[in-house]
Amino acid sequence: MVVRAMRGPKPPVVELSPEEQQGLETLVRRYSTPQQLARRGRIILSAAAGLNNSQIAREVGLDVDTVRFWRNRWLGLQAAALEDLGLEERLRDAPRPGAPARITPEQVCQIMSLACEAPSQCGRPISQWTSRELADEIIFLEVFPGNNR
Repeated sequence: MVVRAMRGPKPPVVELSPEEQQGLETLVRRYSTPQQLARRGRIILSAAAGLNNSQIAREVGLDVDTVRFWRNRWLGLQAAALEDLGLEERLRDAPRPGAPARITPEQVCQIMSLACEAPSQCGRPISQWTSRELADEIIFLEVFPGNNR
C-alpha cells in the first residue's frame, strides 16, 4: 500500500496495540462478520496504516464524513480496555434515542412461529393467514396479555 502525502489538515493518528491490530484483521477476514462491522474495521486498519480520511473513503467506498466519524469514534473508545469493551462493540452503532420497544423478542418469536403454522392447526377454516386472521389469533392466544380490545 502506497501512502502519498496530501495537503490539508491531518486527521488524528490512530495507533493500534498488537491485540487490536490482530483482532481487527481477524474480524475483517472472518466470513461471518457482518459487512457493516467489517467495513468499519477496514476504516480503522487503514487509519492506523497512515491513510487520511479521503484516501480511506475512496478505498472503502464511503463518504469522507463517515470515515471521519468512525476514526473519531474509535479514538474516543480506545481508552477503554479490550476486556471491558471488545472490538465488535466499538464498531457497533450506538443506541439511538426513541421510545423503548413495546414488543419483546419472545413475543416476536411467538408471532413468527404462529405465522409459519398452517391456519388449520389453529382451527381456522382458511388455507393461508390473512393479516386480520393472524391478528385475531394473536389476540385469542393473548400474546400481549391485558391488551385485548
